[in-house]
This record gives sequence, structure tokens and C-alpha cells, in this order.
Amino acid sequence: MELKVSKLSKSFVGTVSAETTPVLRDVSFTAHEGRFICVIGPSGCGKTTLLRLLSGLEKPDSGRIMLGEREIVSPGNHIGYIFQESTLLPWRTVLGNVEFGLEVAGMSVRERREKAFSYIKMVELEGAENLYPKELSGGMKQRAALAVSLVVDPRVLLMDEPFAALDSQTRNNMQEALLQIWGKMRKTIILVTHNMDEAAFLADTIICLGPRPTGIEKILQVEMPRPRDRTGTELNMIRKEILAHISTSRQ
Repeated sequence: MELKVSKLSKSFVGTVSAETTPVLRDVSFTAHEGRFICVIGPSGCGKTTLLRLLSGLEKPDSGRIMLGEREIVSPGNHIGYIFQESTLLPWRTVLGNVEFGLEVAGMSVRERREKAFSYIKMVELEGAENLYPKELSGGMKQRAALAVSLVVDPRVLLMDEPFAALDSQTRNNMQEALLQIWGKMRKTIILVTHNMDEAAFLADTIICLGPRPTGIEKILQVEMPRPRDRTGTELNMIRKEILAHISTSRQ
């Protein structure tokens, strides 16, 4: 099921001056089912706003977002969202957090516990299911957030710089873990990042946004097999293309 974005525009009105600030303008692209897409662009260009629109948390001024035959107008389990900051419920354990969406959906205790444990195992948090968020490292929190989002079986997973706060080694490990999980489930993933290395390593498609009011300046297709060599010549060529775009956008 593809996600199709057509002529999406969004502005915000200031709380003091009531001045309208355009953020996104005529953004159109198609996310084909099972593709890994990274969105990159200058700071403040509207990458997070784009994700909030795709999730239904914000409404566009104009344009449409279609998931198959369904228009996205409000949040739902068909689209998962992982934020940069942890949104785990602090009063629930890892297991309690992963179970929460299933509990709300009315699944029996036995069914939801079994399903939650299977996803905890998939994100390699076995043994940590009874820990609370304050007891988890940054990488463990993001693994738990991944399980929380995936357990309700979304069609599309949105990720807003999920690894930005992690140290370099943990970030690399989380990227590889994410690719392993994506390889098993083949969910459509749209991940926002400032990091060109991350985009080149992860993505099938890289959407390059320009400065505000933001439109798509370039779409790069990364036709490289996985696993990818982080230091290889092909990946360096992709990095150079991204860097050239970012350098141009800042002028």
C-alpha cells in the first residue's frame, strides 16, 4: 500500500504578530510500499512539520495525503510515529509500554502479552521487559519505542531523528538493528535526519528539501545492495550528492 503526498502546503500563524509564515509549499512524492525513505534538509526547513502532517497530527492548508484509498486526516494505528525524545510512559515497564496500544484496542491479557513479548524479543530487549524507562539507556529507550510502534502493525512508520541524541557507536548499532527489523517486516519507513551518513547508509530513497518555504529540490535513488560498507566508494558518492544539495540550499 503506497503513501501518496500531493501538493502539500502548510503555514503557521504567529501568536504575537499574527503574521503568517509559510513552511511547506507544494510538496509531492510517493512512498512505495516497503521502501526505506530518508528526508534531509537544512535546519528549520519543515521536516518535522512534514512528518506531523503525514501522521495526521497536523492538517495541511492544501493538498492531500493518501494511504492506499484512505485519506490521512487524523492519527491512527495505520501510521506509527517515533519521536526524537522518548514518549514511553514513565509509570509503565517496557512490557507495559509495548502492551499499551493492544490494551487500548481491547486485546485479551494473554494475547497482548504474548504479542508484546515477541516484539520485545525482536528489538533485543529480552531481560529488560520489567524495567522502567528511567532505568534504560538511550539506545534501549529507542528499541522500546520501536517495539511500541510496530506491535500495532502500522502500514507506515515515521521516525523523527530517532538516533540524534545517541553517541556515535550506539547510533551505528541502532541503524543496523533498524535495518534488520525492517528487512524482516518490510514496513514503509520515512525517517527524518540531519545526518548525511545516516541517510546514505539507510535509505532506498533520499528526499532533499530546500529552505523555507520548503519544497522538494531533489530525490535521490540509492540503488545499492545491503549490507552497505560505511566507508565504501559508492556510499561516499551518495554523501557527496547530499552534501552538494545541502551546500546549495544554504546559499
